[in-house]
Amino acid sequence: MIARQISQIEEQIGDRVKLVAITKQVSVERMRQAYQAGVRDFGENRLQEALAKQQQLQDLPDICWHFIGHIQKNKAKKVLENFEWIHSVDSFALAMRLERLAAELSRSPKILLQVKMLPDPDKYGWHIAELLADLARLNECQNLHILGLMTILPLGLSSEQTLDAFQGVREVARDIEKQNWSSLKMQELSMGMSDDYLLAVKAGATMIRLGRGIFGERPN
Repeated sequence: MIARQISQIEEQIGDRVKLVAITKQVSVERMRQAYQAGVRDFGENRLQEALAKQQQLQDLPDICWHFIGHIQKNKAKKVLENFEWIHSVDSFALAMRLERLAAELSRSPKILLQVKMLPDPDKYGWHIAELLADLARLNECQNLHILGLMTILPLGLSSEQTLDAFQGVREVARDIEKQNWSSLKMQELSMGMSDDYLLAVKAGATMIRLGRGIFGERPN
């Protein structure tokens, strides 16, 4: 089933969109099935669960690990040490903490800035006006490869609202790119999950993050 789901999704999204398999509460055995079906990008939002899985999957050295959850201050160092991509840099304070730690660790993580296109008390991220105000200082980061934006939309949106929000993220990225910052690149848009990824792809997503769409419902 997993291989069939992955094949169907890849047919839908084409070659230009990266499929990140979200593996929260997914067993290592099922992750191996996704790997055998061609997936190399795996995303986790719980650090301890992710570290345990990384230990068990050391025989698959070409896995690329993505961290997608909110990062607590005391876990920032471990995230930097163990993940190539961090999708969830959701505030200026966190970006500066990661910048300092990355320098200390001689790491150069790939970073996405998490934005909120719509009000949502349950989600982290910059409001757009706040992000635009922080761009000049973010541009001074020397150890973070800031490569684009990430968003998670509120629940309960219509298809039209969802598409509008994703297109809004794309437009923000384009506006930032036009400013020609030396250290801020907007080549990646991480948006779209199992229920809305086709709309995200339509709006210009370069990465989609699918858990249930690949592995089915998580256990309660």
